[in-house]
This record gives sequence, structure tokens and C-alpha cells, in this order.
Amino acid sequence: MTAITGVILAGGQGRRMAGEVSQQAVEKGLVRFLGQPMVAHVAHRLAPQVSQVFINANHHVSSYAALGYPVITDNIPGYAGPLAGLHAGMQVAQNPYVLTVPCDSPLLALDLAEKLLSALLANAADIAIAKTGTQVHPVFCLCKKNLLPHLESYLQTGGRKFDAWYTSLKCVEVTFDDNLNAFANINTQADLIALESLHDQHQ
Repeated sequence: MTAITGVILAGGQGRRMAGEVSQQAVEKGLVRFLGQPMVAHVAHRLAPQVSQVFINANHHVSSYAALGYPVITDNIPGYAGPLAGLHAGMQVAQNPYVLTVPCDSPLLALDLAEKLLSALLANAADIAIAKTGTQVHPVFCLCKKNLLPHLESYLQTGGRKFDAWYTSLKCVEVTFDDNLNAFANINTQADLIALESLHDQHQ
């Protein structure tokens, strides 16, 4: 088992999922996909790839904890985005590498950790990020835990953008063009219906 800590990012506010009319935030990870919460699908696919799993969530903590994985909350105030989840994961990780994935990509690639780690090591990089076509997916990233002080400094000075953080690091982009659906994230009810339909077609 590779020494990787996996962190499922479920700390966002989910406003787009609520729809344009409603101002209520939706807890995206708990929205049902094929009868189960999306986060359960993600955890099921991530767990065999890593040696430790955490869920980063700032609301409905007991619902996430019911999945059987430790839940960690942001230590950076004010909904600082996915980097705050990575930061929280780095603080508790018991492994030298930390892998983040979003809670709303229920068809997560089963070889994500393996391919990212292989590329990181082969390129002596600090961070490896998934890519499909010309689109980079920063929240699907594997990085060294020892980047924690670097990330903490960036966050404490007000930095929030993922891509702006890693531009100063040695980064390798890893192509997953054979599995585009693995990075299809669900932001709206229409996305949810479309991805469920797509999944059913391939069963």
C-alpha cells in the first residue's frame, strides 16, 4: 500500500447545486447519485488507492462521519476554498504524500493515485495534477506533505487560488484522456441527471 493520505474535499458551500433561484447552499457531497451520497462513491473508489482517508467538511459533520472516515474541518477561516482542505489534510496526514479529490466526482479514476505518484517521482516534482485535454484539474492533485509550511504561508497572506499557489512549485501535469468522465464534477441538477444517465449507458 502506497504511503498516501487521501483527502475528500467537501468543505465548499455548494451554491450552484441549489439552483439560480435559491440562495440556500446544498451539501454537495450528500446529494444522492445512483441512490448513494456522492461522497460515498468517491470514498469507495479512493480508499483502495491510499493508506488513509479523511473527509474535509465544514457542515453536516456527523453525516460525513457516518461513512466511517475521520472528518476534518478547515483551520483557515472564511471558506478559503479547496486549498484550506488540503491544508487541513496536510496537518493530520501520517504519510509523506497527500492526494485531494472533490466530493462531487463520483466516477473517480481508479488509477488516479498510481498515475499521479508515478509522474511525481519520475519528474522529481513537488506536486502532480490531473489533466484532460487542455483542461487542468487542480483539485485532483498529489503533493508532498512537507509543502505544508509553503502552503500555510500562502494562505496566511490571503492567497486562495490553487493555480497561483503551485506556480512557484515544480509541478507535473498528468494526462487522463482515456477516462474523461472520472473528472466530471456535478455542479447542478442537470449535471447530476446527465452523469447518472451516462453511467447507466456503460453498465
